[in-house]
Amino acid sequence: MTEREIVVIFGQRLKRAREKANLTQAELAEKVGVSTNFIGMVERAERNTKFANVYNLITALGYTLESFFEGL
Repeated sequence: MTEREIVVIFGQRLKRAREKANLTQAELAEKVGVSTNFIGMVERAERNTKFANVYNLITALGYTLESFFEGL
């Protein structure tokens, strides 16, 4: 799997998880301490983010790393 494919899959999963949690991009951004623009860029795969942000985003949505990436 290429780096681009991983970034796209992460963004898609993040968006689905955020919507499942009934959170707006702004609400998730506030929980994690990042900008709304940052959340949008990650969801659209326009930004490859560092692992600390990945971890914070996933756990803010109530997932473990294992459960979020299951089946990848």
